[in-house]
Amino acid sequence: MSAQQGKPDNTRIIRRLLLTVIGMFAFGFALVPLYDVFCDITGFNGRFTDGQAAANTKAVDTSRTVNVQFITRVNQGMPWGFEPEVRSVRIHPGETKVVNFLANNPTGSDMVAQAIPSVAPGEASLYLNKVECFCFNQQPLAAGTKTAMPMQFYLDPEIPDHIHTVTLSYTMYDMTENATPDALAAFVQPAN
Repeated sequence: MSAQQGKPDNTRIIRRLLLTVIGMFAFGFALVPLYDVFCDITGFNGRFTDGQAAANTKAVDTSRTVNVQFITRVNQGMPWGFEPEVRSVRIHPGETKVVNFLANNPTGSDMVAQAIPSVAPGEASLYLNKVECFCFNQQPLAAGTKTAMPMQFYLDPEIPDHIHTVTLSYTMYDMTENATPDALAAFVQPAN
């Protein structure tokens, strides 16, 4: 038995490792669009399309109050400022609220971003209904400008009694390189 027979082929191992790295990069690159499709189909994190859950028709449960907290962060390397206008609100299940989130692009370049939500506890995501949310679309922001981005939501009155606090967290990602044509259209200056 020669020394070569017992050793694995390094070229084959390197090829497999490179393919694994490329696959991981492609998955990370596709994660935001895949998450959007998943949320559109399932309504996960309160996201509905085609008018689903557009209006809350259930009565407000004034006998209880739920604290809804807002946490924001930007992805590593994202230079924007991003924060909720208020850190929390107390609402009755069934009551519709509007909360603004503030974004600031301090750079000298126009940028496009997308916010990805997360809800804790996970069980509460089944009862959080967003009527309008900046997280539904990519958000263009011109260089050196600020904006307020609204989110209108309500908690379904069927939310379990043991849930007293819901935490809604958003992470903002730079989507400039992969912006949709609609988002990029915001930067087009009209011809004079």
